[in-house]
Amino acid sequence: MTNNPLKEIGTAIGVGILAGLAGTAAITISQMIEMKITKRKGSDSPTKAVSKVLDVKPVNKDKKPKVIQEIHWTYGTSWGVPRGLISLAGLKGLPATAVHFASVWGTELLMLPSLDVAPPVQEQEPKTIAIDAMHHAVYAIATGLVYDAIMEKD
Repeated sequence: MTNNPLKEIGTAIGVGILAGLAGTAAITISQMIEMKITKRKGSDSPTKAVSKVLDVKPVNKDKKPKVIQEIHWTYGTSWGVPRGLISLAGLKGLPATAVHFASVWGTELLMLPSLDVAPPVQEQEPKTIAIDAMHHAVYAIATGLVYDAIMEKD
C-alpha cells in the first residue's frame, strides 16, 4: 500500500473529532459530579469569551444555558483535531496525551484572562486550579484513549 498523506491527515482529523466528542462527554460528566459535590455553579466564561471573540450573544437569558452547552460541546469536540495532528507528528499514547493536555489547558489559562473573562492563574485559589486541571486531564485522557483505541492497528 502506498503512503497517502491526505488520507492520513483526513483520518487523523476525523478520528480526532470523534475522540474530542468522547473527551467532551467525559469532562462534562466530571464537571457534573464535581459541581454536585462542591455545590459550585457552572461557569459562563465560555459565553463571555465567544461573545468577545465573535461578537455574538444569547438571544435572551433563557437561551444562555443552551448556548453555554453548545459552545462547550463545539469547543471540546474541535480540540480533538489537534490530538489527531499530534499523532501525525509521531507522538502516541501518554506522550501525545500530555502534549494535548498542555495545549488544551494552557490555551484556557492564557486565553480567558486575555479576554478578561477569568482571572490570571496566579490570582486563582489553588483548589480552583486543581479542579480545573483535573477536569482538563479527564478530557485529555479520555480523548487520547479513544483516539488510540480507534487508531490501534492489529
